[in-house]
Amino acid sequence: MKENKRTILFLVLGSFFIANAIIAEFIGVKIFSLEKTLGINAIDWNIFGNTLSLNLTAGVLLWPIVFIMTDIINEYFGHNGVRLFSYIAAALVAYAFAAVYLTIKLAPADFWINKETTLGTVNMQASFNAIFGQGLWIIIGSLVAFLAGQVVDVWVFHAVKKRTGEKMLWLRSTGSTLVSQFIDSFVVLFIAFYIGAGWDLKLVLGIGVVNYFYKFIVAVVLTPLLYLVHKVIDTYLGKELAEQMMKEAAKQ
Repeated sequence: MKENKRTILFLVLGSFFIANAIIAEFIGVKIFSLEKTLGINAIDWNIFGNTLSLNLTAGVLLWPIVFIMTDIINEYFGHNGVRLFSYIAAALVAYAFAAVYLTIKLAPADFWINKETTLGTVNMQASFNAIFGQGLWIIIGSLVAFLAGQVVDVWVFHAVKKRTGEKMLWLRSTGSTLVSQFIDSFVVLFIAFYIGAGWDLKLVLGIGVVNYFYKFIVAVVLTPLLYLVHKVIDTYLGKELAEQMMKEAAKQ
């Protein structure tokens, strides 16, 4: 029964982790205004000589969840569990992009190309290509940033845990998330837009600061959720099995 619970938890956490990573990649093509969404005036910041507002990729809605799931998996299954799901997620993201690329190349049916909507005639083929046809550098940047962030998250998590033991869950989890999110925010922008698109470095750094500011706030706000998930898992596993699994994970 204990092995069943351990296996079920491993599959549930891993599936949720991978699903969120893939969904975050695809919804990331949309840029939204946080100020307009919240119904507040735009916050115009002058960062590195650029005036920037909180215009964010929609992927930032789910990436904090991905890194929280990283810490939960790390807590109960150690870095081997995180590494396994990180590699699977990266492979499946690459597979998904390859599938989309092949789909874009398919010749559209004549009746599907133009669609009448309340906003006028929409070219479905052009819209599909524009939304899902991300550039190669963006894909590379996303995958490299994701894997780099995961490696840093695991390292910081265990470094803090070695010094604090089982206490201060918020410090090792939120702390590792804040560090890994910092790496993730700047690596993806640097590869996708500085190397891939030739953007000015100051603009890339400014956008990175804005994105990280949002992720920092969200990571702190979601800390209570971490404790809630931890408590639900401990209740499901039982105190004895939960402690056993955490001790085994810490030894890795």
